[in-house]
Amino acid sequence: MQTSGAVELKLAQHAAGLTFESLSSTAVEQAQIFVADTLSVGVAGSRVAELEPLMRAVKGWGTQTSVGVWGQNWCADPSQAVLLNAFQIHCQEFDCLHEGAVLHAMATLLPVLSAQTQISVDPVSGRQFLTAVAAGVDVACTLGLAANQGLRFFRPATAGGFGAVAGLANLRGFDAQQTLSAFGHQLAQVSGTMQGHTEGSVILPFQVGVNARAAWQSCDLTAAGFPSLANPITGKFGYLPLFEGDFDIGSLFDELGQVWRVEQLSHKPFPSGRACHGGVEGLMALRREHGFAVEQVKRITVKGPPLINHLVNRPPIQNPSPNYARLCMPYVLAKVLQHGEIEPTHYNQDALRDPVTFALSQKVTMVSDGNPDPNTFAPQTVTVELTNGECLVKVLSEVLASPSRRLGKEARDKKFKSCWALAKTTLETPDTIMAQLEQLQTLEDVRPLLARLTSNNISGESNAIKR
Repeated sequence: MQTSGAVELKLAQHAAGLTFESLSSTAVEQAQIFVADTLSVGVAGSRVAELEPLMRAVKGWGTQTSVGVWGQNWCADPSQAVLLNAFQIHCQEFDCLHEGAVLHAMATLLPVLSAQTQISVDPVSGRQFLTAVAAGVDVACTLGLAANQGLRFFRPATAGGFGAVAGLANLRGFDAQQTLSAFGHQLAQVSGTMQGHTEGSVILPFQVGVNARAAWQSCDLTAAGFPSLANPITGKFGYLPLFEGDFDIGSLFDELGQVWRVEQLSHKPFPSGRACHGGVEGLMALRREHGFAVEQVKRITVKGPPLINHLVNRPPIQNPSPNYARLCMPYVLAKVLQHGEIEPTHYNQDALRDPVTFALSQKVTMVSDGNPDPNTFAPQTVTVELTNGECLVKVLSEVLASPSRRLGKEARDKKFKSCWALAKTTLETPDTIMAQLEQLQTLEDVRPLLARLTSNNISGESNAIKR
């Protein structure tokens, strides 16, 4: 175990000192890919019904209107826009993640970087933006990978918030001591338990939004010179001892600057909890290979690590909430049986009330394989028993869109366009922004690109606020 303070300083030095020239070409390529994926998912999140009451509350929390809310036609105070955009990224369970760390590092990170870019007096280049992405993902995932036990708190919100601090600190030009100070302010605000996940509640993406906003506020507090903490990560009541309990981060230090965590992110090709993806992929593959009809299915069994059972092995219920359904393997696989796929519209009210879906969900069972690793999603085995006694089996050693089975460009582009079409308000066609995102590292000013995420096409220059 590192001595008190060494962990904090090492992470702060890495975040503050990272430059674009340090990054591998693969890290840059994957950062661009996952920026595009995350922005599109955030735009799609503007459509969900649960956003409306949150927006009514947020509109009373600030008077500035300088940062756009993605997929919509209005702007908000920077910290509140950060909250809303982070919520929109995670609210459909469609955003990328780091499987080993069990967290969605981009959900808290990208909204703060986008907001900072939009209010910046000076242009923010694509190289600066991508460097901040890499810094934030590194810090968040390092904290997640340090955990030796399963989730007690909601790591995408908690560790994700520290990643957002690291990325924003890099983009604002903080030195290591300022970054360490911002980590201390983040500890004072960090929150998010697994109760929201247990209940399948929309509180889950709200927790992501709250911690993203906290990261913004943490950096503001540091910039204003507000006193902070010395040991917010490993102190007696610091983040790792309090939120993770059993941890080992020292072995990860040698990989900082050598292994880029952004290269290890996984897409979500399906709008559901990542723990559902093996079941979805396995069922779709067996259906393609054997061509059985829905009425021929007697039982579906998904066997996998304890983590996936913990995250999505919840009983099917009639008329579930959208968030419950997204995190319910029986519901998700029932929709796949009905429609051959799972898509965001399958969580609309009529779809949630469908009695056929509920009946089919009764056929799905999950079984733990007893894997001793509390933070792994694979391997998974999907078994379909037919009414004629035939038993069909699909074994997945790695789940689709993990780093060893990356999602191809055609599939990525299809997802981007389908998400873009779900924007709450009409946006310009996605072709221009897709082309720019593919060349993000070459852009001298990212602000015009980000303006395209809202229908009123806000200019970063016209709304500049000095930071």
